[in-house]
Amino acid sequence: MYLDVLDLRNFYYRTQLGRVAQRAIRDRLVGMWPEAKGQTVVGYGFAAPLLRPYLEEARRVAAIMPAPQGVMPWPAGMENVSVLSEEAAWPLETGMVDKLVLLHGLEPSDDQPDLLEECWRVMGPGARAIFIVPNRSGLWARTERTPFGFGRPYSTNQLEAQLRRHSFVPERAYHALFAPPSHRRFWLRTAGMWERAGRRLAPWFAGGGVMVEVSKQVYAPRKPGLTAAVTRPLKALEGVTAPAPLPAPRFNSVKAPSGAGGLS
Repeated sequence: MYLDVLDLRNFYYRTQLGRVAQRAIRDRLVGMWPEAKGQTVVGYGFAAPLLRPYLEEARRVAAIMPAPQGVMPWPAGMENVSVLSEEAAWPLETGMVDKLVLLHGLEPSDDQPDLLEECWRVMGPGARAIFIVPNRSGLWARTERTPFGFGRPYSTNQLEAQLRRHSFVPERAYHALFAPPSHRRFWLRTAGMWERAGRRLAPWFAGGGVMVEVSKQVYAPRKPGLTAAVTRPLKALEGVTAPAPLPAPRFNSVKAPSGAGGLS
């Protein structure tokens, strides 16, 4: 079940805890993808807060928001790049996406197989995607005060296994959100310290979010036989003269001696 877009907007843009979560995940994302010059970057779910670093250098940026969630204009003060879409019918051409980010897009979906197939369709060969979901072992999935307390939480192994079943190739996995999901001032002020410590202690210290990067690998189909006709086949004995035929045998007739009579 998707949360309403207004609830997501209020959390990430109007609460200190939401801004802490936004900064922690975005810093991790930028560390994985430091640039996207000339590429197409797309976010699905509520990934808009993570896409801002790519607005200037990317060829195009789009924030796709699912119909059950609702849509809001984004980014503020600039030309809108957000669009409302069905889960498995994105308004994108096949193979046009270079980088894809899903935040609050996979875990609340009621039709995850079709959603993952749509992700596969829009990605080009060699494209990358990052799936960000609640960590089932973390504190953020155990409270409903944040969006990470809704939908299906995953472990890293569970998420990677599901992505493999849909032909994605897991490349690397990280955790984020190591600070407790608390609105208290102490935890908010020390959130940066907790993030830095958690990155050093992971995977022994579980973060609230799992981030798995995958790639789309397309292999050439295998077909039996030659793919093109050979117009001039190689002859193994080309250039060797054919042997001349043997002459036909000759038989000389024997003549009877002259004067010889017949038999008496």
